[in-house]
Amino acid sequence: MIGILGGMGTQAGLDFCNKLAMLSRGKVDQKYPLFILYNKSNIPGRPENLNKYNKVLKSLVAGCHLLQKNKCKFIVIPCNTAHYWYDDLQKKTDIPIISMPKEVYLYVKNKCKKKSKIGILATEGTLKTDVYNRFFDKDFKLVSPKKSLQTKSVNKAIKYVKMGKIKNAERAIKPAINYLIKMKCDKIILGCTELPIAIFAFKSFKKIKLSKVFLDPNLILANVSMKKYKSL
Repeated sequence: MIGILGGMGTQAGLDFCNKLAMLSRGKVDQKYPLFILYNKSNIPGRPENLNKYNKVLKSLVAGCHLLQKNKCKFIVIPCNTAHYWYDDLQKKTDIPIISMPKEVYLYVKNKCKKKSKIGILATEGTLKTDVYNRFFDKDFKLVSPKKSLQTKSVNKAIKYVKMGKIKNAERAIKPAINYLIKMKCDKIILGCTELPIAIFAFKSFKKIKLSKVFLDPNLILANVSMKKYKSL
């Protein structure tokens, strides 16, 4: 059984579950994966509490332990910024936790040439803590929007998704996307799990899977989860 530590935010956790289901589409009920979503929405805000490391870690550990007690075989966390706590979280959890940033890196490594420019759209917390840089810097050049675009475009789009204003989010994120395309990035990582919702909410699942520019960490994580689930 797959354990999903969600609630960071709620829409992102549901988006991950939906992608798990879509990857199994067309099968009878019994062929869909068994999973538990713990929508632990009371975890302190990650970007706002980077300096309160242990407070956030304690809440994340409690979430993982609940999934562990309910016989989940491994855990996924559909939140990029939460992976700042990954190493300590894994040490305090007895079952494997799949690292989203690492899986995105492995995916890009198979798809892009070394030293390629890879754009990243993420929370300021994810950028500040080098959640992705720790994997990508040795092989790729990560490019993020300039500060003004981060504030007016990326942060605003993330906030709109959390408020349920998806069309507003879709409009807000466009200037940041255009900037990364202008910077000649080969791919753009949607490094906050709210952002695929902003960009793909009104597109078909087929278009999401076939996107040549955007990398959806939730979809990459869902694919990895299904492979691991089938191997159990």
